[in-house]
Amino acid sequence: MLSFKGPRAKDLCDPHLGETRRAFLRVGGASLFGLSLPQIMQLQSSQAQAAEATGKADAHHSGGPGWGKAKSIIMVYLQGGPSHLDLWDPKEKVPDNVKSQFKPISTKIPGVKFTENLPRLSQVNDKFTMIRSMSYTPNGLFNHTAAIYQMMTGYTTDKVSPSGQLEPPSPKDFPNFGSNIVKMKPLDEPMLPFVMLPRPLQESNVVGKGGTAGFLGKAFDPYTLYPPGDDMDMDKLQKIRTDDLSLRDEVFDVRLQRRANLRQALNEQMPVINEAVEKFELDQNYDRALSLILSGRARDAFQLSAEDDVLRDAYGRNSFGQSCLLARRLVEAGTRVVEVIWPKVANSDNHSWDHHSGLSKRMKDQSAPMLDNGLTTLIEDLDQRGMLEETLVVAVGEFGRSPQRGVSTSGNNNSDDGRDHWPYCYTAVVAGAGMKRGFVYGKSDKTASAPVDNPVHPAELLATIYHSFGIDPETIVYNHLNQPRELVKAQAVTSLMT
Repeated sequence: MLSFKGPRAKDLCDPHLGETRRAFLRVGGASLFGLSLPQIMQLQSSQAQAAEATGKADAHHSGGPGWGKAKSIIMVYLQGGPSHLDLWDPKEKVPDNVKSQFKPISTKIPGVKFTENLPRLSQVNDKFTMIRSMSYTPNGLFNHTAAIYQMMTGYTTDKVSPSGQLEPPSPKDFPNFGSNIVKMKPLDEPMLPFVMLPRPLQESNVVGKGGTAGFLGKAFDPYTLYPPGDDMDMDKLQKIRTDDLSLRDEVFDVRLQRRANLRQALNEQMPVINEAVEKFELDQNYDRALSLILSGRARDAFQLSAEDDVLRDAYGRNSFGQSCLLARRLVEAGTRVVEVIWPKVANSDNHSWDHHSGLSKRMKDQSAPMLDNGLTTLIEDLDQRGMLEETLVVAVGEFGRSPQRGVSTSGNNNSDDGRDHWPYCYTAVVAGAGMKRGFVYGKSDKTASAPVDNPVHPAELLATIYHSFGIDPETIVYNHLNQPRELVKAQAVTSLMT
């Protein structure tokens, strides 16, 4: 019989009384993507399957550089495909239509130059590794959605429409890498394991493709924020609602005592539910959810107003900068995986990275300053707090931009002041958790068109992330048809690590 254990509820105005499961009947109504907090708590259960898989991974590996050094990750996802030539891989002595319109500047690493768009990052690149040889050959169209799916899962999609768009998220999808991590490395404390902000992954009208747990099940989906307001609203992070992480006002009422009388009715009338949930440790999951709510840890992590104004200014008073700050606060509070999604989708203007036109102005005045301030301060902040030792930071997009301005590579129209999609060569940044400092891995050719050496496929980058967590990248998981599948079909690039 389904029973709700604990003392019968009384008026919580009595300070000596603790909270009961009765209160949670009113608290647990909120959900995200149809997922309730008790279901989220399934992420934090030490499941036999996850433990077995991780154990096999540990046995398979002898360790090696970087193995198991990451306890958490902040993925800074630069959706839209930032131009590597106009940020951190500028080229000189090249044709005018290839050369960046921005001046190259020196960095902390002798001989390594960025463009003038990244003055702050140029002074902290001794704290991170740059991969200047990210590369893959696209299967099909050069479209954002398919590339995002590959970057987040390590797999290519089966179906791409003539427009280049994908089908909506499906239980058949491969899981987002964050879902795999929190399944295999569950938390041992009440906290949200996986958070995606300031919005879910989205391209055009397709929301969440590559950003869900797919065939792992909704219990491993990220906690996803939907703050109100347009993408141009730089104060969106001030409008985050965390109602599902708090006790509702009406809980603190004498009605809570009356509601306790439902205990017997529930116990008598829910035999079917008893049978259905018997295997899912319902009591335990509700306990964990209630513990998360009552601890206030998750709710407090979202309170950006608790931070010093000077630090908030350094991150940037915009949705990206404040998301980076929130990511640090969440990791500090115990969150395992945070994905900071660039706040503007592709196929749009203003601070989007999808610079098919107006690159010189949009890059200089909008997107680049946001990146420079947010990413720089995140790395410095983590380092100063001693958190960078166990926190992996990855900044990457789904591809780069074409070496030649004004040339179509994907069927899009591009102005003379614009670059098209380019997956053959682009740049990623990795920092913390055993990654080398002040290191440049790989090299692009004289026009940044292709890697000269050490190409790194997106699947290899994901494999490196798994390795950092002490997870064998080729660990077997089972899809919706119970078929065995590797986390990713690639090996870690251990040359990036110490």
